Amino acid sequence: MELSVVIPMYNEVDNVVPMISAVRDALSGKIEYELIIVDDGSSDGTAEAIKSCLQGTEKLVQFNRNYGQSAAMAAGIDQASGRLVATLDGDLQNHPSDILSMITFMQEEQSDVVAGWRKDRQDDMVLRKLPSLCANFLIRYMTGVTLKDYGCSLKVFKRDVAKNLGLYGELHRFIPVLARLYGAKICQMPVQHSARAHGISKYGIGRTIRVISDLMLMVFFQKYATRPMHLFGTLGFGLLIVGLGLGGYFLLVKLLGYPIAGRPLFIVAVMAFLSGIQLITTGFLSEILMRTYYESQDKKPYHIRAIATANTCENAVL
Repeated sequence: MELSVVIPMYNEVDNVVPMISAVRDALSGKIEYELIIVDDGSSDGTAEAIKSCLQGTEKLVQFNRNYGQSAAMAAGIDQASGRLVATLDGDLQNHPSDILSMITFMQEEQSDVVAGWRKDRQDDMVLRKLPSLCANFLIRYMTGVTLKDYGCSLKVFKRDVAKNLGLYGELHRFIPVLARLYGAKICQMPVQHSARAHGISKYGIGRTIRVISDLMLMVFFQKYATRPMHLFGTLGFGLLIVGLGLGGYFLLVKLLGYPIAGRPLFIVAVMAFLSGIQLITTGFLSEILMRTYYESQDKKPYHIRAIATANTCENAVL
């Protein structure tokens, strides 16, 4: 299979028929593809509508309850057999007709991932565009992955990248960061975007705090996932030094006959010392957990793109 198209859906019964028709119109006869729609525990008849439309290589993956978009996307990718994997939302705001252009762009740029950029985004300014602009700025600044639009679900991946994203929780917002952690080359191209015609948006201003929390996790993954002691140990030893320094000062003050009990700085010294010990201990435990994670499952903290030998190089030259 050349291409797998993965579409998570949750309570999108009115969009099922137009979305499937749009995918067929965009891809049928132009590329060998399969369509995988994941029903994320819908309660409005979405699954039944999908079943009534399925043809050929189209497939429905149905959850027993709502798990969230990241889990739905991960389930669809797990089922994918294509050399390339495309993902998009089921609300018809993304256009399946952009997928072939993205594949061509991927080949031209020799990249592993092409992310869509909703250059002319058709969404509410206050509830959608403004929070998205702020989130995009924070993600660029804190992760160093410089894209203009992290939230667009329309993306095309090479198979190995898609299969190794590690989507958990609500990390679908950070797919470009996860792909970069894997070592993928990412590029971005403008795509079409339409206003929602049917149904209700599942996003709101309340997700901002969750985005910031997940962003902190992404920064930790980027910098310290395989060496957590560098984070916890550095902070811990810093606080330990502060605590010991202040402790030495108060010992001298006590020896000189001055009272130290009840002084705020003395409490700060004690808290800094204890916090330092706790952070260093947390670093040790994190290192043990990290090593257990890799060694118990025979995982490697790296991914090999290719292995070349003298013979393969000679054949390539010939």
